[in-house]
Amino acid sequence: GEGRFGKDISEDEVKQALADGIAAILTTVEQGMKFEKADAGPFVVLVCGVNGVGKTTTIGKIAHELHRKGGRKVMLAAGDTFRAAAVEQLEIWAQRSGAGFVKKDFGSDAAALAYEAYEKAKAENADVLLVDTAGRLHNKANLMAELQKIIRVLKKQNENLPHAVLLVLDATTGQNAHEQVRIFREIVNVTGLVVTKLDGSAKGGVVVGLADSFGVPIHMIGVGEQIEDLQPFRAREFAQSLVGLV
Repeated sequence: GEGRFGKDISEDEVKQALADGIAAILTTVEQGMKFEKADAGPFVVLVCGVNGVGKTTTIGKIAHELHRKGGRKVMLAAGDTFRAAAVEQLEIWAQRSGAGFVKKDFGSDAAALAYEAYEKAKAENADVLLVDTAGRLHNKANLMAELQKIIRVLKKQNENLPHAVLLVLDATTGQNAHEQVRIFREIVNVTGLVVTKLDGSAKGGVVVGLADSFGVPIHMIGVGEQIEDLQPFRAREFAQSLVGLV
């Protein structure tokens, strides 16, 4: 027979070889997210990302999955205190998903809010606390100070907090997503990624680039607007769809 890419090779075989190569890169970052209650209090997740990437929606979808399907007790904290719309949107998601909700007055200190939310979540025996945060990248110094203060204050409660720091990225921003990972990793210890707006396979290449450049675990991908559209990241499946085999 001809070699692997000899004359007799079909288009599907070429695609499969390509998919295998992509899957090899992506498998290194495929990692399911375990929201396992730690220590005496809830499992605490700080959710970061620039405004407009679908951060609040992602929190709502995770809460829905954990509570409605997993039967866990979930609490949401509106840490993006300077954006009234973000607080309102998160409150709507809390109601839809059956999660508890903590907010403070407009413009309140986000770290104080996170502290209170933890106390409340612990007192009410919640399993998971998801903390929304601001994403004003144009003012990096302020954002850095704010996020680092939230973490400092949480660590006063427990040295292991937060248990996870999720960075939400919008796949349609392409190269900009790389820049966001770079910047947020300077500010906080990003433990995993959620990549949203992956409804067209053309945008999927950014995921391969992120895996290759940063090696940060990718926990979930968002493939649409519906509540069910947040899925665990599956490297092989993703690679197949990227090359058009699915």
